[in-house]
Order: sequence, then C-alpha cells, then structure tokens
Amino acid sequence: MSVPVAGGKASAPVAILLVEDDEVIRRSVTMALERYGYRVTSAGDGLTGLELFREGGHDLLLLDVMLPELDGIGLCRRIRESSTAPILMMSARGDNLDVVSGLEAGADDYVVKPVDTAVLVARIRSLLRRATFAPAVAPADPTAAAAAVGSAVHRSDQPYRPHWSDRSDQNDQDEPCRQRARLVFGDLVIDTAGLEVFLAGAPVALAPTELRLLLEFAAHPGIVLDRQTLLRNVWDYGWDGDSRVVDLCVQRLRKKIDADRIETVRGFGYKLRR
Repeated sequence: MSVPVAGGKASAPVAILLVEDDEVIRRSVTMALERYGYRVTSAGDGLTGLELFREGGHDLLLLDVMLPELDGIGLCRRIRESSTAPILMMSARGDNLDVVSGLEAGADDYVVKPVDTAVLVARIRSLLRRATFAPAVAPADPTAAAAAVGSAVHRSDQPYRPHWSDRSDQNDQDEPCRQRARLVFGDLVIDTAGLEVFLAGAPVALAPTELRLLLEFAAHPGIVLDRQTLLRNVWDYGWDGDSRVVDLCVQRLRKKIDADRIETVRGFGYKLRR
C-alpha cells in the first residue's frame, strides 16, 4: 500500500511501527502486513519502541498493551506528548481496563488478539484515511442546512452526508474560501479548510480522530448523533464497533474544547451545543 500523491503517482509505502513482545506474533503480524504492501519496523519492548518512534518516519503505530520495560499504555502516552500519528492498540484481553486505559492514553482504536489479518488491515486503513482526510467545504445557509437535517435525533440507520456551514460573512465574495469556511460556536472557532481549531483565540491541538469527531458534531449543531452513527462516520466502521471508543474520544475532546460544549443525551448519544 502506497500513499497517493499529485499526478497519480505513489510515494513510499506506508510505514508502520509494530511494538510487540511476543516474537511469534511480531513476526506473523509483520509478514502479514508486508504482504499488503506496508513497510514494518518492529520492536520487542516499549523502550526500544520509543527509540524507534523518535527516529521518525512512521505513519501509524501498532502497540501491544503488555510490554516489558515500558508498557503499551505508557508508550502511548509518551508518543502523544509529541505526535498525533494514528495509534492502534493490541490487547490479549478485551476487558474494560485495557480498552479504557488505552483510549484514555490517546490511542485511536484497539483490537483484541488474536486478530484476523483482514480485520487488522481494515482497521489500519480506516485510521490512515481518518488521519489524512480533508473535508470539502461548501458554503451554505446555516439555517437551511440545519433544517435539511430534519430529525432532532439522527440514528445510525439513517445515512447522511455532512452539511458544512459557512458561519461568516457570505456577502464578501472576494474573501478566500479558507477565510469563509469557519464555524463559530461562541468562543470556539473551527477553520474547516485549514483544519484548525481555536478556543478564545488560542489554538487547540487535537489528534486526527478528535478533530474528525468535532467536525462531525459541528456539521450538525444541536442535532443528536448516536454512537453507531459516529462509529460509521468518524471511525469509518462498516460494522458495529465498540461504543467505548466513542465515549472515550468524546471525553478527551471535552477536556480540550470545554466540557459543557458537547452534551450527553441519555439513551441516544451526543450533540454539540449551538
């Protein structure tokens, strides 16, 4: 698998850093991913994995939870201090402690070992798409866009496409698109063209998944989005996923943009306050 570039050519293969202490699993996962065209660098403990990460050049990190020297949770936290690269955690157990700890540490998703190769590759592709996306922004009347959504609660069995709203002065036709494509919610400003977020004028650093989640909420202000809808549109799941992924990402996002900005609607999902 290669990353597409302008002109239809491909750049170097996607580089994955795999940190797994079980040598058999490490070799089998490496071989499986290389068959799909990925370039894999591997380590057998957390400290070596951290050193390899700091050398740079990795598009995605695949981390085991139980690692010697530095466990996967600690490694994930160290990586998140300086990088927003997609992180996929692997756990031999699917219990709440491993899952919640990994997601709270900054992981974007997780899989439970043993994992089918096709499922692992699907998760990797999903994370890479989310990390490189750039939504097309079409200026529109915010009132009309909101009315077009229709239902007060958007459920997972109702497919939709985001309605990006232009919240700035639309009468100035000479303004560059990037200047017009801004969503404003009080002191929260989202530049949907530049993919930048500001709170009270200060930039907010969001991981790719957090940014995509915020953009999904911002496309439907005041509309309740259920967890399965968010899993499909933000995490790109074509199947039912674990809703804990959504809940933990919402928690992380709340800490960065104001806890009261995203409201929980019990029994349904979440919505962004207007």
